[in-house]
Amino acid sequence: MKKNIISSGLLVYRQDLELTNTKQNIMNFKTLSIYFIFILSGNFIFSQQATVEKSIFGVQTGFLGVWINHEARLAPKFALRSEIGLEAGYAGGSFQNDVFFFAPTLKLEPRYYYNLQKRLDKGKSITKNSGNFFAINTLYTPDWFVISSESNLDVVETLSVIPKWGIRRVVGEHFTYEVGIGIGYQYSNYKQFGFSQNESDVTGELHLRIGYTF
Repeated sequence: MKKNIISSGLLVYRQDLELTNTKQNIMNFKTLSIYFIFILSGNFIFSQQATVEKSIFGVQTGFLGVWINHEARLAPKFALRSEIGLEAGYAGGSFQNDVFFFAPTLKLEPRYYYNLQKRLDKGKSITKNSGNFFAINTLYTPDWFVISSESNLDVVETLSVIPKWGIRRVVGEHFTYEVGIGIGYQYSNYKQFGFSQNESDVTGELHLRIGYTF
């Protein structure tokens, strides 16, 4: 009878031990699961996807004019810039006085900001689309009006398509600067002035601007 009591005690002890081990394994599994979920949540929270700004309005000036522009997001790394401005020009020759003038221009320029994620990963700012970009500048110069000291001055209507590369950076919260260069094609409507044919030629762009964003 004594042996049966001892044996029952050992059996109960073993069952308790197995139950304790099972509970401990369950607790360890729960702990690991919570830790794993925390790690995944942390990666989701702290990892950032670089994208261009949804909408940016700004004004810019450079050596040859002043412009008002807007950039709208098309995709995470693509933006469409629309712009209207006044660009400076020069007219002169044997039959007229030398004169400088300003004429209106209209532009549509899709931009691909290719290094935003790289800048973000390095801890650099991508505010206001601060990054490097490839673009296709489509520029139209209409013969609407001319701001000049000469009253009888007209502008040749032109259309230019110029692939280019550039950089855009922000200084402080609102000030920006841009530098770019490109080469492309220009079509000029000389028939509007009575010439027998229009002209097309290779043209280039040197993009140097400073500006303010709102």
